[in-house]
Order: sequence, then structure tokens, then C-alpha cells
Amino acid sequence: MTTHYGMIGCGMMGGEHIQNILLLPNTAIAVIFEPDAGMAAHAAELAPDATFVDSIDALLAHPKLDAIVITSPNFRHVEQLEHIAASVTLPILCEKPLYTNPADAPRIAKLRANYAAPIWVAMEYRYMPPIAKLVEQAADVTGGVKMLTIREHRFPFLEKVGDWNRFNDQSGGTLVEKCCHFFDLMRLILRSDPVRVMASGGQDVNHLNEVYDGRTSDIWDNAYVIVDFASGARAMLELSMFAEGAEYQEHVHAVGPSGKIECLVPGPGRFWPDNLGEPPVPHLIVSPRTPQGPRRVEVPVDPALLAAGDHNGSTFYQHQRFLRVIRDNGPVEVDLSDGAWAVAMGMAAQESAATGQAVEVVAPV
Repeated sequence: MTTHYGMIGCGMMGGEHIQNILLLPNTAIAVIFEPDAGMAAHAAELAPDATFVDSIDALLAHPKLDAIVITSPNFRHVEQLEHIAASVTLPILCEKPLYTNPADAPRIAKLRANYAAPIWVAMEYRYMPPIAKLVEQAADVTGGVKMLTIREHRFPFLEKVGDWNRFNDQSGGTLVEKCCHFFDLMRLILRSDPVRVMASGGQDVNHLNEVYDGRTSDIWDNAYVIVDFASGARAMLELSMFAEGAEYQEHVHAVGPSGKIECLVPGPGRFWPDNLGEPPVPHLIVSPRTPQGPRRVEVPVDPALLAAGDHNGSTFYQHQRFLRVIRDNGPVEVDLSDGAWAVAMGMAAQESAATGQAVEVVAPV
């Protein structure tokens, strides 16, 4: 039996979702709502059998619809989730961040309480193979993580439809839009919730003096964030979005009384310079305190998955698990609570960096 998906939004990330869904057996993109003509044309190349509609209502009325994927601009997510919930009861996968305005947290809480079908929040970084291995082994290798550091040195924000990602009010701000992934990983690895955030960040290099429809871009491009957790562990994020010359894009390392585990993840292969040969391969490194001596292993990713997106194969593995939710009532691994916590941490970090004060994190839903 074929599982039929409806897509709301088919920009760059929507295209990646389509490619990875279609790598799974017995799946089809049934219907797409994408108001931008250029993006719709690209989506038609990826899913030539899909029906294109001019509204969400038309998408929801499609006779073959088993699940919905939301990959629209960040500030549309909550209203579209509510629109769906008022009409149908189908599994939903919603791209991150879950919301962009603190006032939306109660709306998410209402959805969580009342919507009868599963909602999965797309935190792809959990499913990057080297990071997944680190998550699996961290507690045993470290003897209980006490310190966690995540570094992302990457390229600037790419161009998006309507330039929505150049503005804090539409994206949620860099520490929400980009970094909710990392705050989600912190909670996942440390198995604890945050209590306090301290941050410093700003816009120092990228998009300076860029003006769109009379508005000057205010999106940040670098930050340090320190997070204290209820367990007593602490975590740090280091972000630079003007470091695309780095060999690896993400470096995650966790340390505890028994040792250290870390992983190195390259950025998208399409950005790797041809003159440098093959892109780097992900690595996992385990460094026990006794006996001393790091053990490094490669964690290669299927080339077909690398070709289907920019996230090191993680979008495929995420959809593989989401498909189990649709077909077999499997567990939702990243739910509305997880998505809301990641946003709350990002918003606290944005506030801390703006005010110069530590910010207490309150449970969002």
C-alpha cells in the first residue's frame, strides 16, 4: 500500500524532504501547496505526479492524503498547524522551529492537548549518523556527561523566498531559526532540561546593510551560548556563520568522569571546492581516561543520501521513522514538547545576548 504525502511549502528544505520521502518504499507525493511559481516549478521536477493546489484547504481536501509535511517559512508554522487541526486529523511533520513568537507557546500547548494525531517536529540533526552514534554512546563512554560543547562553523544564510530569513521577526532570530537544532541535541544528550542561559552574539560580518523592501537585515551571524541544566551539567554552543572554509561544519564533544566522545560532521558536499578532492568523511572519536588513547572511526554516509540533501543523510532517517508513525502507529521521537523546548532555549539565548543578563528558562508547554 502506498503512503501519500501532502506538502505545504516546497522551497529548498521542502525539496529535500520530497527527495528523501521518495527514497522510501511505497511512498508518493500526492499534493503540493507552494504559492511561489519558481519553487513550484522545481517541486514539479522532483514530484512530477503530484497535484498542485492553490490553498491549504484544497490540499486538505485531496482524496489521497495520509500525512502532511510543513516546510513553509518559520513564521507560518503555527497558523498552518492550527488550520490543519481545524479540518483533519492526520500525522504531521513540521519543520523547525516550531514557532517564532513567545506569544505562540500557549497555542502550541493547545495543539498538544487537543490534536488527536501525531505531530513530529523536524530536528534532523539528531539523525546525522555520526551524531546519532555519539548520542547512543555518550553516557557509557563518559560515565555521565558533565560538559557538552557544540560548535558549528558554516556558511552564511542562503537566499530564501521573500528573503524571510534575513529578519529576526520572521525567522525567530538566528538562535531560534538555526540553533534550535543544537538546543534540542543538548537536551537529548544530557537527558535533562535547561534552567539558565547566558549568551553573547550579534551581526558582525554577514548581510550588513542588506535592504529588502525598505528594511535592513538584522539577522545575527555568530554567538556563544552557555546553558546550565537541572542535572548540574552544562553545555556550550559556538556558532560562526562566516567560517565556510572549515574542513568540518559541526564538532560535538561530550566529557564526563570516564572519558570523552566527539564527532566531526562535514557540511554539504555541494559546497566543497572541487580542487580539494573528495569531501571529508564524518568521524567519531572515543577518548577514555584509562587507558589513554583516542579511538577514531569513520562514519560514512550512503552517497545516495548525501545527494538527496544538505544534512548528512539525516532527513532520510528522520522520514524513515516518521513513516513508521504513519503506517504502524510508531512512537513520535521529536514531539511538540521537544520542539517547544528548543525554541524556548533559543529565545532565552537571544534575550540574554541582547540584554547582557542571564535568563531563566521556563518550561514552554
